[in-house]
Amino acid sequence: MTYTRSTNRSSFRNRRYQNAENRHARFPKKRGPRRQEYINPALFVKKGIEPENNVYVPTHAFSDFAISEQIKENIRLHGYQTPTPIQDQAIEYILQGRDVVGMANTGTGKTAAFLIPLIEKAFRDRSQKVLIVAPTRELAVQIEEEFRYFSRQMQLYSALCIGGAGITGQIRTLRRNPQFVIGTPGRLKDLEQQRALSFTSFATIVLDEVDRMLDMGFIQDVRYIISKLSSPRHSLFFSATMPPEVSDVMHTLLKNPITVSVKSGESALYVDQDVVRTSGKQKIDVLHDLLIQDGFEKVLVFGRTKWGMEKLAREMETRGFKVASIHGNKNQSQRQRAIEQFKSNKIQVLLATDIASRGLDIDNVTHVINYDIPETYKDYVHRIGRTGRAGKKGNALTFVE
Repeated sequence: MTYTRSTNRSSFRNRRYQNAENRHARFPKKRGPRRQEYINPALFVKKGIEPENNVYVPTHAFSDFAISEQIKENIRLHGYQTPTPIQDQAIEYILQGRDVVGMANTGTGKTAAFLIPLIEKAFRDRSQKVLIVAPTRELAVQIEEEFRYFSRQMQLYSALCIGGAGITGQIRTLRRNPQFVIGTPGRLKDLEQQRALSFTSFATIVLDEVDRMLDMGFIQDVRYIISKLSSPRHSLFFSATMPPEVSDVMHTLLKNPITVSVKSGESALYVDQDVVRTSGKQKIDVLHDLLIQDGFEKVLVFGRTKWGMEKLAREMETRGFKVASIHGNKNQSQRQRAIEQFKSNKIQVLLATDIASRGLDIDNVTHVINYDIPETYKDYVHRIGRTGRAGKKGNALTFVE
């Protein structure tokens, strides 16, 4: 594995964009480092329950929806056979032009739930423009990939507007007036302020994983974007939780919305959780001994710092493991390449910091290992939620001295 320094250094401006997004906000308040919250190690030990085997019976088939034959063909080619619960319940309302609140966890099929009807809407009327706002680069990339699948051979176009990638190319793509613009709040706001993008031209907006935008400090950018949108508009809002700040944004954006809730509870319910004592041992040796055991086929390792994860990746590679790392010092193409290698099982281990891990949606992760204890219990729950998904049992181990 080759480690390279970020090449996105063509200008001070581009460095500023990338650094701002890595800090989770365009203009964060100055503050000291986050304090380590004491977490009782007993909270890291819990037996997961068996995933429910209840099979959801949809009320619709994809063929029932009033969508074009080409979309139906694209859905079939993408391997979708029957709608997931949120697709079954939300697509019809979105086709009707209703505002929708989707309460759903990552991995429930919500991306297709809003893309399928919105692609149909733009296919019928090519003057329609759709703005999709996601909290992380990785999630925005995944949404755009799904858009390409579902809009195949329909002459619909998209622009991906995220930090960590050159802004000049994004401006050039926006000049072609694509029907779909997909991006992260900070970069979208930067483009608008450079007059490469006008929020007033969008009559349809999707806010995806709004609670995560709140966690990452993007809520003011989201409020700014909403304030610039045209009216009337068609608004879709997706969130796994509804804290007061998220509820306030929802009420500002939506009118008489339909609520579709398929939230199944914390995915951590299906994760066997335990601690690994490392007292008197080198943590890297403990990790080594775990990774050579049977069953550790696809392992996500979390650490506190980008420097620590990069050093660990180098050392694990010298021991013969197939590994890659993602953290704030990696540019977008490096991060995406590492994720694709992990998804396709070309590497066994992906090492990540909490910042870089947000937005990860990877199937069949056998184990999450907390090499470093997270700063908060909320971060812990987010980390271990990367395993035990899609009806499968997961495993989480936390190193404790």
